[in-house]
Amino acid sequence: MRIICDTEKFTEVCLNVQRCIPNRSVMPHLEGILIKTTDDGRIELSGFDLDMGVTTFMDVRVEQPGAVVLNAKTFCEQLRHLPEDTVYIDCDEKNICTIRSGEREYTMISLDPAEYPELPKITEEVPFTVSQKVLKNMIKQTIFAVSVDDSKTVHRGIKFEISDGTLRLIALDGYRLAIRTEFTEYKGNDLKFVVPAKTLSEIVKFIDDEDAFISLSIGRRHIIFEIAGYTIISRLLEGEFLDYRSAVPTAKSTVVRINTAKMIECLESASPMVTEKMKSPIRFIFDEDTVKISTVTALGSYKDKISASIDGKRTEIGFNNRFVVDALRSCESDEVLINLNGPFAPAVIVPTEGEHFLYLILPVKIKS
Repeated sequence: MRIICDTEKFTEVCLNVQRCIPNRSVMPHLEGILIKTTDDGRIELSGFDLDMGVTTFMDVRVEQPGAVVLNAKTFCEQLRHLPEDTVYIDCDEKNICTIRSGEREYTMISLDPAEYPELPKITEEVPFTVSQKVLKNMIKQTIFAVSVDDSKTVHRGIKFEISDGTLRLIALDGYRLAIRTEFTEYKGNDLKFVVPAKTLSEIVKFIDDEDAFISLSIGRRHIIFEIAGYTIISRLLEGEFLDYRSAVPTAKSTVVRINTAKMIECLESASPMVTEKMKSPIRFIFDEDTVKISTVTALGSYKDKISASIDGKRTEIGFNNRFVVDALRSCESDEVLINLNGPFAPAVIVPTEGEHFLYLILPVKIKS
């Protein structure tokens, strides 16, 4: 194979493909980036880790067709250090590849491209289109609640529900629940599937034009995202996702309307006292249009209070500080409602109007 490429563009594309390539794998080919020429004078670049794969095409000058598999980490690092605008890549019949730009030259040995694992294909698919901006926001506003150590693998992803003109994303980790809802023009049959959080965190990085749309193709075991010239295919997680609807309490004895930014600032001010080594729940007292916040750790104590509109019973309850801040930061609204039903029931954070988000947080036992 012999190709001539624009250095800057080629480096950008390779770095994007590298995102799904593991640094270490029991299969050396999975650590590589597959580059092969096409019949129309382009190259196709692919990366795959058996769970997620990325492919894209790039216009280059093809002087000799062929294919190579180069260690992605090493190859991308070489590209970043090339001095000129043009890079020449020449691979001989012994699989020795020369990467040259100006007077700088590297050599690498290619693995056999015939042994590169084939990326999955979807035979029966359901198409769905969504705004890049909408999907990016929905992912960022739920992914923090995905479980990282749940024994049920299905809870390590975000559940998508598409029905009745709505797109809903759900994430949970046993201590909290995040739900984001948006309207959609999708008119097909109801869809339910779970996408790994790892895949979605990478999808967000590929979004470069929030005014554009993402095309999704949903199959039985895999999903394909078409975004900004890249095709990302990912396996779907299998298993029984928790019945989150039954976890959301309907009863409430106290409703708190509070300024989101002020609440976040008050809680973050407790961070010097609540560290990873000195974990301690934050005590909340909701009473008489005031929220009193305090904590005591081995480092010392903290207390503060802010005004709020409170309707209902006085409630004293404890929460993990970070869980509350994560939820409030994801609301993106000036004010929120916090629904409480005593010291042992979860808190539910919802918008003052509408139903486009819901965050549930389990309480933590606090000492008297």
